[in-house]
Amino acid sequence: MKKLLLKNALIFRDCGFEKTDILIVDGKIAEVRTSLKDEEAKVIDMAGLSILPGLVDLHVHLREPGFEHKETVASGTAAAARAGYTDVFTMPNLRPAPDTNENLNVQLRAIRSDAKVNVHPYGCITMGGRGEGELVDFAALAPYVWGFSDDGKGVQSDDLMRKAMIECKKLDKTIVAHCEVNELLKGGYIHDGEYARRNGHLGICSESEWRQIERDINLVRETGCKYHVCHISTKESVELIREAKREGLPVTCETAPHYLILTDMDLREDGAYKMNPPLRSAEDKAALIKGIQDGTIDCIATDHAPHSAAEKICGLKDSAFGITGLEVAFPLLFTYLVKKNIITMERLIDLMSTNPRKIMGLHPVTVGEYADLAIVNLESDYKLNPNHFVSCGKSTPFAGWKVNAECVMTMIKGEIVYSLYNA
Repeated sequence: MKKLLLKNALIFRDCGFEKTDILIVDGKIAEVRTSLKDEEAKVIDMAGLSILPGLVDLHVHLREPGFEHKETVASGTAAAARAGYTDVFTMPNLRPAPDTNENLNVQLRAIRSDAKVNVHPYGCITMGGRGEGELVDFAALAPYVWGFSDDGKGVQSDDLMRKAMIECKKLDKTIVAHCEVNELLKGGYIHDGEYARRNGHLGICSESEWRQIERDINLVRETGCKYHVCHISTKESVELIREAKREGLPVTCETAPHYLILTDMDLREDGAYKMNPPLRSAEDKAALIKGIQDGTIDCIATDHAPHSAAEKICGLKDSAFGITGLEVAFPLLFTYLVKKNIITMERLIDLMSTNPRKIMGLHPVTVGEYADLAIVNLESDYKLNPNHFVSCGKSTPFAGWKVNAECVMTMIKGEIVYSLYNA
């Protein structure tokens, strides 16, 4: 029997932190109360530190197999562990894409060999993840994936998406949808807003996102399939999802930190500001904030999308879409949303841990369950420095930003998978 006693920790309960102890026995939380003693337990003093349930990210790109020059399973999950994430869900735009069991197994072997945290893969919706053509064999892949996505591509055909939803409904699996109407993109690469007009850039209209969400919600109404919308960025998307929830449809969604903190008027002529969906308007940002406040938006995912330096130094027009997100998400959200009283700490925990666990059926972090924990210092004071990232991806618009939260330790099943003190 292996015992670990965490002493003098601050644990969030009933809308506030209270000082208490946690006893972990054989990887599970056995007891939580003050003044705990156990002569057989290894003791770690957590004075001044806060313990949160391990963070969960429903949207990461680990890039392996096929794009190891951008990121690997080893580097990406090390970054996740450093950031307090115990579980990440990895997107299928890989080479080979996980559209058959044979191709999925390439990714699974890398995960089994190198992952530092729990990694849950999605399978493709279409062969090659192209958003069109032939559907995958959902039944064959279903036992080994947590849902189905063509992230990076929207499924263009109504009939194809309907058939995919029917199959996923039969298998009790979730469609995890990147929503984008290709014919509305028209070569755009940033938001079709004020900055694009002032600086002569081609814009991506908001309708390219919300129009496909609208279609898919109608298909959910028809099929009853569980449906999760990736990285929403527009006010229309928020309202469509709000109405779907009022109707009782099985619809959930996520947004990402950059859409809650930045707008298109914060853009610079720098590839670090280029992502898909793009940074939107102040009105969109306000609607997203309202959505995380009222529960319309279920989760904040990072859309961690690392690229090589060479792929991100080509300006807004020619740089690759995507920024690194794992190591900046919690510090930014705590500093710029919680400390500014935009949302409560309880709501942030819901958005980054509790809700994604519920959506994907992971165990809760409570007495009797595994001790998957993030230990954080909420009194830290430092600047985000991409040169210090564990991730191979260094591109972020938040370089140099001051933050006040830092993960100092991450545990999975009571085992330390990251410690600042050993870094």
